[in-house]
Amino acid sequence: MSSGFHLEDYQLTVSEVHRNLHPSALYEHAIHYDNRAVIADNGALVAYSGSKTGRSPRDKRVVKHPGSEHDVWWGTVNIPLEPHTFAINRERARDYLNTRERLYCFDGFAGWDPKYRIKVRVICSRPYHALFMHTMLIRPTREELATFGKPDFVIYNAGSFPANQLTAGMGSKTSIDLSFEDGELVILGTEYAGEMKKGVFTVMNYLGPKGGVLSMHCAATCSRETGHSSLLFGLSGTGKTTLSADPKRFLIGDDEHCWSDDGIFNIEGGCYAKAINLTAESEPDIYRALRFGAILENVVVQEDHRVDFTDASITENTRGAYPIESIPNARVPCVAGHPTDVVFLTCDAFGILPPVASLTPAQAMYHFISGYTAKVAGTEEGVKEPSATFSPCFGGPFLVWHPSKYAELLADRIRQHNARVWLVNTGWTGGAYGEGHRLKLRHTRSILDAIHSGELATASRQRDPVFGFDVITECPAVPQEVLWPRNSWSDPKEYDQAARKLAGLFIANFDKYSAGASDEIRGAGPIA
Repeated sequence: MSSGFHLEDYQLTVSEVHRNLHPSALYEHAIHYDNRAVIADNGALVAYSGSKTGRSPRDKRVVKHPGSEHDVWWGTVNIPLEPHTFAINRERARDYLNTRERLYCFDGFAGWDPKYRIKVRVICSRPYHALFMHTMLIRPTREELATFGKPDFVIYNAGSFPANQLTAGMGSKTSIDLSFEDGELVILGTEYAGEMKKGVFTVMNYLGPKGGVLSMHCAATCSRETGHSSLLFGLSGTGKTTLSADPKRFLIGDDEHCWSDDGIFNIEGGCYAKAINLTAESEPDIYRALRFGAILENVVVQEDHRVDFTDASITENTRGAYPIESIPNARVPCVAGHPTDVVFLTCDAFGILPPVASLTPAQAMYHFISGYTAKVAGTEEGVKEPSATFSPCFGGPFLVWHPSKYAELLADRIRQHNARVWLVNTGWTGGAYGEGHRLKLRHTRSILDAIHSGELATASRQRDPVFGFDVITECPAVPQEVLWPRNSWSDPKEYDQAARKLAGLFIANFDKYSAGASDEIRGAGPIA
């Protein structure tokens, strides 16, 4: 039965429109109308996104409009699209949605601080997508919903219907098109729910810096006693989610935040965690959060409806989405004071970077723009070697402005609030992958405890001759020989050679951004 809500303002004439259904009702709709949905034994709704089980960054387009074209960092991240082509794809999405028997609408907020939040409307045809955004956006109260009014941003999710490859500017049957001027996102040819989440984040990555607010791809925690916060930046595999799940601190959020003149706030109302190989022992909070109201995406379910978290036959990118309130130590509303500490996490598989180093504001900008980590890749013979990965601002695929814009905002915030900045390596020591060993998690946790307590602010340190930062050489519960990585290698000369090689990779990568960076930032990098 229709809720009486209509979408005629969007040229959608379907009579049965369900707005902000409760999760239990969305469960019923998913089981009744979506033959791919099942309920797992833990109570989570299991849904499948079809052939696309991850984001499609090469199919992301941004409308090139006079109002914003001089703000946008055009290139492989932000591929330009003509306004007329956007209108064609929006019409295609509307035409498809108008063929559905029923539509789902979810109205929610992005941004926990009411001063900066935006109103988001999601229009879709799958209950799974409506439940996902119910989980990932901030859920309005009944009073807020009654006075919601016109949204600031609208998502047309017609992902079950392909884009027309013959349309100018299309690269495939998938297209994710964003118009800042229209305040709209059109999704065609992909049912992967993460495109909606990251579409909202991209909008916040545009609006935030435009208004002097730093948007960030990071986790955030805060002190239970003082309310002072810390930020944890890091690419996949660096330990961002694991380290932000600190029972001694409140969790503000695990992925997307903003830093304003008033402090920090989470953009989202939920978490979207990797589920592959998830166990109650490895990630107890996440494991317990995957219950009724949560979504498990693209996991394998056995006949008894138990989830096989080890099965990657559908995808390695299995995911779980759940409301942030499901995490016991989450602080709701998800806001906190200005950070005292900013941490850049890296998993250096070359074994060069120290477990912890202190960065100057200029070095912070350089390493923020670099966004370095290293991953381990296999060879045909089974020999594995590390490979460097750089992602500007630790969130390259979601940036709108040039990376230097975000870096300068970060530096301003750091200087204004006297925040300390740290580079923390969660990767290898005693040699590169295959020779050394990974730094112990308990040592990294001890480092973060000492950062948060303020002990490392006055700890002894030594200048790194290649990278120029100050390496912390004394930390409670961490062996001194681990803290200065050169001493942990069997052959220090091999370390020196490998350090110069890694420095060269940093320098080569930064060449892509040097034209838009200041002399101060360019001078803060390593010496090869």
